[in-house]
Amino acid sequence: MALSYKARRRLSLLALVVGLPAYIVVAVSVVNWAGARWGRLPIWAELGVYVGLGLLWIVPLKPIFTGVGKAAPDEDRQD
Repeated sequence: MALSYKARRRLSLLALVVGLPAYIVVAVSVVNWAGARWGRLPIWAELGVYVGLGLLWIVPLKPIFTGVGKAAPDEDRQD
């Protein structure tokens, strides 16, 4: 089932306003928990974990964000 343009815009806004901050909190909490449990990673490894987690959220949400920045496909241009 394909999402309409309007639905993708709303879902992308919801993902950025609610989902992304929640994901950041969860990612930082998991890294801090792992550091407390097994000892803190070296700074270069911790940076790599944060960069990897920062890119990981894009994978499942990519279909929602594709084409959202373009003009609506059903919008008539009157230029």
